Amino acid sequence: MLIKVFGSAVFGVEATTITVEVNVDKGIGYHLVGLPDKAIQESSYRIAAALKNVGYKLPGKKITLNMAPADMRKEGSAYDLTLALGILIASSQIKAEQIAKYIIMGELSLDGSLQPIKGALPIAIKAREEGFEGFILPSQNAKEAAIVDGLKVYGVDNISQVIDFFDKDIKLEQTIIDTRKEFYKTLDHPEFDFADVKGQESIKRCMEIAAAGGHNIILIGPPGSGKTMISKRLPSILPPMSLKEALETTKIHSVSGRMREHSGLMAERPFRSPHHTISDVALVGGGAYPQPGEISLSHNGVLFLDELPEFKRSVLEVMRQPLEDREVTISRAKFTVTYPSSFMLVASMNPSPGGYFNDPDAPVSSSPAEMQRYLSKISGPLLDRIDIHIEVTPVPFEKLTDARKAESSVEIRKRVTKAREVQTERFKDLDTIHYNAQMGVRQIREYCKLDEASMQLLKSAMERLNLSARAYDRILKVARTIADLEASDEVTGTHISEAIQYRSLDREGWLG
Repeated sequence: MLIKVFGSAVFGVEATTITVEVNVDKGIGYHLVGLPDKAIQESSYRIAAALKNVGYKLPGKKITLNMAPADMRKEGSAYDLTLALGILIASSQIKAEQIAKYIIMGELSLDGSLQPIKGALPIAIKAREEGFEGFILPSQNAKEAAIVDGLKVYGVDNISQVIDFFDKDIKLEQTIIDTRKEFYKTLDHPEFDFADVKGQESIKRCMEIAAAGGHNIILIGPPGSGKTMISKRLPSILPPMSLKEALETTKIHSVSGRMREHSGLMAERPFRSPHHTISDVALVGGGAYPQPGEISLSHNGVLFLDELPEFKRSVLEVMRQPLEDREVTISRAKFTVTYPSSFMLVASMNPSPGGYFNDPDAPVSSSPAEMQRYLSKISGPLLDRIDIHIEVTPVPFEKLTDARKAESSVEIRKRVTKAREVQTERFKDLDTIHYNAQMGVRQIREYCKLDEASMQLLKSAMERLNLSARAYDRILKVARTIADLEASDEVTGTHISEAIQYRSLDREGWLG
C-alpha cells in the first residue's frame, strides 16, 4: 500500500514542502531514498523503538520511503514523526483519512515522546501559503508556529496523541496565541535599563543619537568606565519593532534553533555579543549546511563587539560588505542562500593594550609603537562604516554614590521613536532607506544643506582637527539626526559642532 505524508525542509530562511511517500510491499528491507542525511538515515532505529514502546511495530516487510523532491538534500531528525506515521498507515496498522491536510514534523525519542525542531515558524508560514489545514509538531515549538494565523497548530508531547487523533478521532488541543498581546508584553519593562547607569550623561546622549539615526558607534575608554554596561542597554531605547520586523527576527532565530522553548514572537530587539575568538563563518553565517551567523541573528537589533582590536582582522573584514548591503549572501557550488543582516554595530575598545591612554597615574602604560600596532588592527574601511566615535571616561566616585535615579530607557525611547517617525516620513518614497544612517551621497546633499556660517564652521574644524575626508559625510549624517531629535528642519551650526565631537578616531594622534 502506498501513502503520502507531508513534512517540510528549511532552506535559508524559507521552507519547502516535502512529500514523504511510503510503500509497504512483499519482501524484507528498509529503503530510505531522496538524499537524506545521516540523521534521517538513522531514523529507522528511533522509529522502531518508539513504535514498540507505544504498542505498535515496524512491519517485517519491504518498506520503501521516498522524500520528494528527491534531488534536494534533506537534513536533521525532524522527519521521524512524518516517517513513522507514513509507515503505520501504509502497513494498515492505523487509519488516517485526513493526513493529507496536515504538515507533520517532530523528532522521536525511543519512548515515543517528541523533541523540539528547528524552523517551526517558516514551516508554518509555508503550510498556510500552500493551503494546509493544520500543523502537528512538538509542544515546545507550538507557540512559535501559532504566530501564523489561518493555520491550526497542534503541539503534541507523544506519538500516541497523533495516532489517536487520526485513528480514533480523539481531539488535540489547538495552540492559540494573541500575537499583539505577546508583542507588547515586554515593551515597557526592559531587562537592562538606562536608569541603572550612574553619570555618563554625554555617553547616554551619544547612544540616544545613535539609536535615533541607526548609526554604528564605537566607544573608546579604559577598563571599568562602563562601555559594556551602556552598550547592553542600547536595545531598550531603540524604537519598538514593527510586527513585520518581529516576524523577520523570529524567523531567523527559529531557523538557527535559538528560540527559547515554549516562546512565541520575539518582541525585544536582539542583542548579540560574540566572543573575540569567533570565526569568519560563525560571524557571517555559512558552513556545509548553511546556518545564519551572528550578524543575521542580530538583524533588527544590535551586534556588540567588545574589545574590537582583539578580533581577528579577517573576521572584521568580512563584515564590511554586510554592513553596507544589510544582507549576506552565502554561495556554494550547488546553491546560494541570502540572510538579512540589518543591524546596528556597537564596538568598544581600550585605547591601548594596557587599557589606559595618556594617563600619568595609570598602572600600565604602553609605548607609542605598541599603541599604534594595537590600533592599526582596525582597518580604515571598517572605521569608515562607523559614524560615531566617542571617548568614555571613568565615572567619579561622587556620581557612583549618587542616590538619584537617572532617566529611564522608556523616556529616552519616546524621543528616539519621535525622531525615527520624522525619518520614516522623509524617506517614505525610498525602498532601501529608512533612517539617516542609510543615506547615500545624494540624500546627504538633499537633506543636510548647510548655511554659510555652518559650512565655514565645518571647514575650519576639519582643517584644525585634521579630520579625514571620510569624516565629512558622517558628520553631516549625525548632525541631521541631532536636528531630528530637536524637531528642527534645518541643520544648524549647533548640530554640526556637536557632531564634530563624535569623530575621536579621525583626529591626529589616534589612527593614522
